[in-house]
Formats: sequence, structure tokens, C-alpha cells
Amino acid sequence: MKKFIIATVFALLPTMFFAQQSVFDKFDGPEEVTTVIVNKKMFQMMGNVKMDPKDKEAQQFMSLTKKLNNLRVFTTSNSKYAADMKATAEKYLKSAGLEELMRIKDGGQNIRILIKTGAKSSQVKELLMLIDGGGKANETIVLLLTGDFDLEDLSVLTDKMNLPGGNALKKGSKK
Repeated sequence: MKKFIIATVFALLPTMFFAQQSVFDKFDGPEEVTTVIVNKKMFQMMGNVKMDPKDKEAQQFMSLTKKLNNLRVFTTSNSKYAADMKATAEKYLKSAGLEELMRIKDGGQNIRILIKTGAKSSQVKELLMLIDGGGKANETIVLLLTGDFDLEDLSVLTDKMNLPGGNALKKGSKK
């Protein structure tokens, strides 16, 4: 019986981790939600692109892409999906072990940036950014980034990939 319980726990562990990564996948599909998903394979391919060795910023970006596993961005102006995205993010925050890095209230937008750190305090394993409405477009944005990167690398990422909410990430990485 003991062996059965241990085997069951080990069999279910991968599904628990998979479920955490895909909690926002329900937003991938509806026409009212703009979705950007970049997986590890794409980051690996981007990391292999030949760049001018004199372009330090491009070299930093290529170095960072090798450290990333997954990027998911979900954006909507639809109030129904915005409310669902916020509720899903709040539920995820309770179970994911993320700690708040900072909050920004700017132009009617409420921005929260949360991270899960690695061995060093500046090492990031997971970053979640939630932008709650406001602004000109009144958009709600959820950005989830996983990998093994440094907080200072984020400004390079936001500059090169032109991510929704990139300005908030840039502010967060400089503080």
C-alpha cells in the first residue's frame, strides 16, 4: 500500500506542475483576447542567431534568450475577459509562491509585478505582471515569464521584443 501511494504521488507531480503553467491557457483562443506565446524552442532558435559582436545590447538580448523557457502574454479590453483574467491571476498568486516585487499606479492603471526568485535574490525563475485596465486603451494584461534570468535583463527584453506592458517592466527592473 505504501508503494502504491508513493507511486501515485510521483505520477501526479508532473500534472500538478503542468497545470500551474497552463492556468492562463483558457485565454488562448477567444477573439476578444490577444495572445502571445513564445516557447523554449523559439528562445533557443533566437539565441542561435548571429549578431554583430560590437552590438552589446544585441549580445545581451541573445544571452538572455538562452535563459528563458516560456513567455505568455494575454491582453484584452473586454470587461468579461478582463475580470476573468484578474480572478485567474489572483487565484494563481495564492498557489504559485510568488512575492510582490512592486506595485505601480499610473494613469488609472494598477500594475503589479511579482516574482519567484532563485538561489540569489536577483535571480528570477518566474515573473508575473498584471496590468489592470485604465490608460487610453483600458486594457488588462497578464504577462507570465519563466526561465532563469536576472532582473536587470528585463529592460533588454522589453526593448527588443516590444512587449505589452514593457514600460512597466522597464520601470520595475530599474528600481
